[in-house]
Amino acid sequence: MARKGLAGRLRECIPPVIKTQIFAAARLIVIALILAVLLSCGGRRTTYRVPPPSGRDVMVASWYGEKFHGRPTASGEIFNMYDYTAAHKKLPFGTRLRITNPENGRSVVVKVNDRGPYVKGRDIDLSYASARKIGLIRKGTGRVYVEYLGRDNSYVRPVRFIDKRGPFTVQVASFRDLSNAFRLKSILEHTYEDVYIMKVWLRGERFYRVRVGRALRRVDAGSLAERLSREGYRVLVMRFEEVL
Repeated sequence: MARKGLAGRLRECIPPVIKTQIFAAARLIVIALILAVLLSCGGRRTTYRVPPPSGRDVMVASWYGEKFHGRPTASGEIFNMYDYTAAHKKLPFGTRLRITNPENGRSVVVKVNDRGPYVKGRDIDLSYASARKIGLIRKGTGRVYVEYLGRDNSYVRPVRFIDKRGPFTVQVASFRDLSNAFRLKSILEHTYEDVYIMKVWLRGERFYRVRVGRALRRVDAGSLAERLSREGYRVLVMRFEEVL
């Protein structure tokens, strides 16, 4: 008869009841390990980290929607929260940008047609639709990569002179709603001095006209108007009237 190994002799020494308990405990340990692996795989949220592309800016984005839906933007266009648009403090209207969320790799191409956001720590405000497309709605704000794609040159507005004698001022917009005039005034004041609102009556209707500056010389008024028109504003150079 072959000699039994040490392991075989040890097994013969263990009572059957103890063997059963050991095997049952081993099975429980194996099952627990399998469940732990499955739960860790199923419950872990996969996060994609897209590396910053060379030549692109990193900005902090937020979004805006229903509160401003249907109201005029700084460019004069009506804000539609379901369009792919954005607000930026300085980029000219009509600028096209590709916005990429580095957390999931999703992108959207937007057109700048508004000004903002004027909240510390934020660089660009996306429309609701744009933010939804890159998965930013729930989080509210987040870092994004921004790629410049060019500009729609139809947003470069011509300068119109309607008066020949000074002093001159530059009119940027005219509104029936005073709140819209105040919103544009506050936006312009981040960049320009001497922004004011002039109330006028025209054929029985009241208008609030947003104007910038006062210049004695036509050439100075023209320079200011050119700067505004390059941003994408529709401007008129006209005679300055005293604000009462």
